Amino acid sequence: MSTVSVYNMEGKEVGTMELNDAVFGVEVNEHLVHMAVVAQLANKRQGTQKAKTRSEVSGGGRKPWRQKGTGHARQGSTRAPQWTGGGVVFAPTPRDYTIRLNKKEKRLALKSALTSRVQENKLIVVDELKFDEIKTKNFQNTLKNLNVEKALVILNENDANVVLSARNIPTVKTALTNTINVFDILKYSTVIVTKDAVATIEEVYA
Repeated sequence: MSTVSVYNMEGKEVGTMELNDAVFGVEVNEHLVHMAVVAQLANKRQGTQKAKTRSEVSGGGRKPWRQKGTGHARQGSTRAPQWTGGGVVFAPTPRDYTIRLNKKEKRLALKSALTSRVQENKLIVVDELKFDEIKTKNFQNTLKNLNVEKALVILNENDANVVLSARNIPTVKTALTNTINVFDILKYSTVIVTKDAVATIEEVYA
């Protein structure tokens, strides 16, 4: 088991904690991590883009002029793509972009992402995050004490004071243990996680 330091909100080391290798010490599967990120981004797409082809645009049923003798190029419809108001060539149609991973793949991808953060020393465990009031400055001071700028903060419980204090910081995102995902873990340069949250993650994913 790998051992990490535990810090308080003042940035001082207050102890150590052993991480379960079944979650934070697996062999990193980069291919699965990549698949998980691609799937997550693809699944965000609405897939509702639509434009009309020449068969769907109204009008244009009559040939605009006779085939020969006018001096113009021959035309069969005023709704052909080269006409203003005509249809679109190879127009986009609604489609489903969903990419599905099975449960084992999702779990291993998440474990791989967490393990990579541990290996790169970008996972910081804090004993607790508690604020008496909702104040962004308090959260910024905590980040400064931990020497962190861009972070994903994983909480065990939805503490309104912590979540609302962090909400106005553009480089910080808070998440609960049941909402963490591979994309966010990799997007933010540091993962800050409370001791309680570590215990919950190990209990769910070990």
